[in-house]
Order: sequence, then structure tokens, then C-alpha cells
Amino acid sequence: MSTPAVLRGRVLAGAALVLASAVVALPAPSAAAARAVPTLARPCAVPGATRAYQHVVWIVLENVGYGVVGSPDAPYLNRLIAQCGLATNYHGTTHPSLPNYIALASGSAQGVSNDNDPASHPLAAPSIFSQLNGKWRSYVESMPTPCDKVSAGEYAAKHNPAAYFTNLGPTCALNDVPLPAHPSFVQPFTFVTPNLCHDMHDCSVAVGDAWMRAFVPKVLSSPQYRAGSLVLAITFDENTSDSSNRVPTIVLAPSVPRGLKVGAYLNHYSLLRTTEQLLRLAPLAGARSARTMVALFHL
Repeated sequence: MSTPAVLRGRVLAGAALVLASAVVALPAPSAAAARAVPTLARPCAVPGATRAYQHVVWIVLENVGYGVVGSPDAPYLNRLIAQCGLATNYHGTTHPSLPNYIALASGSAQGVSNDNDPASHPLAAPSIFSQLNGKWRSYVESMPTPCDKVSAGEYAAKHNPAAYFTNLGPTCALNDVPLPAHPSFVQPFTFVTPNLCHDMHDCSVAVGDAWMRAFVPKVLSSPQYRAGSLVLAITFDENTSDSSNRVPTIVLAPSVPRGLKVGAYLNHYSLLRTTEQLLRLAPLAGARSARTMVALFHL
């Protein structure tokens, strides 16, 4: 016959076994659950961020050059610099504007040395647009019609490289479109061109910075950025006229360390190569020998 003490011991042992089984049965937290989601307050240095980037967005501004770093007229851009990463030794490839845009898109200025509209420079060379076989988007603020080849008002065709490549065919009109109020970043590559005022070409740094304050959160709030699959690069086509052509380039991604400064020599071909590497494309022309930014920015 069992004594009360023995019975109590058996009950306690049974309860302990049930509890242990329940603990063992609890599912381990998934990697997705452990990974934090980037926010507007913390777009970079996100705990648990992985490096599985499938989307790249470029925003190209105009002419101000490296002087924007630390400028009181650019508080928003400098906040992004403090939160994310900055290339401190990054350079445009030439002057004036257009050859820089063509170089960014194709790895070469393609012999272009002026700012003429596409009618003067029909280009059949490969570009990141042709590499992606229609899986790209170019948003151009104030452009009158899709793939517009004539400058008008605040729209400058010289800042819209897709309009110069004749081998894009009908995909140019489908994918090179006026900037909508609610842009999508679902495509692997998106090129964003503010208008002549908002890119700081015709208006002040403060005006351009205010535009960026309104636009960049649309990228950072996108499903792609919040899922940790999008890299945003903000650069300038060239500086004013300095032969060094040094410009700031800001890199935002969840895995980029906060306040990172990269002093390695980089240029527009580096940005193209980095993008092609992330999107698993072969590097074009000058991008083949340019230094990639992937490891430098923890992408």
C-alpha cells in the first residue's frame, strides 16, 4: 500500500514529466521572428539583418558635390549619413551631366561629351536596363510623357538615361514613366530622377533636401525595404566643376552599420558593378574593373 508521501511524490514526478514534455514541445523561434524590421528611425544597423538583397534603388541628385556633407541646408541627408553609410571618396566620371548618367547606366560614357537630348545620341549599347529584360523601372519627376526624349519645363532628358538607349524598344515607354505619388519598388532595379528643382540643379540644397525628406520614406516604408531585400543608394551625378569630381554617396540597407564611413576610392562604375553584383548580372564595360561596394558596405 502506498503511503501519502509516496503518492505525493508520484504526482509531483508526473507533473514534472508533463511540464518537461511541454517545454520540449515548444517550437524554437524562427529566424524571421528573431529579425527586427527596419523603421524610419532605424533604417540601418538592424539587428538580425540578413544580406539577401534582390532590389536596388538609385536616387541621383545634381551638381552640389561633397559640400552637402555637414551642410546646415541638408539636415535630412545628413541624418541619413549618420544613420547609415557614406562613401567619402566617391567620384563622378566626367563633366557635364549626361555622360555621367550614361556611364552610371552602361559602364561607359559611350562617346557622349555634352548634354544634348536623345535625338543627338541614339545609343545601342548594353545597359543595366537591357540586362534586366524589362524588369526595371525609371521614375522621372515632371516628365510629360513616358520615355520622353525632349526636355521641357522642369524635365531634363539629360537626367533620364533610359531615354537614350534605342535597344530598349517598347519597354522604355512601359518602364520609364513619370514619378507617381505612390511609387512601387517591386522591380529588381529602380532609377529615380527628381526634377530640375528637386535635384538641386536649379533650386537650393534646402529645397532638394526637403524633397528627399518627403520621398525617401516612401522607399524605406516599402514592403521590399521592410523585408530586408532592398538597397537604396543616393548619389550626385557630378560636382560643380572641380576636376576631382568628388561627390557624396549614401548607402542605406538594413545590414549597413550605423554611421559607416568608407574611404576607398569609388566612382559611378563602382555603383553600377555593385548593383549588377547584387542582382546577379555580368558587369558592363568600366564596371568590370571598378571596385565593388558590396563588402565595404556590408551588403
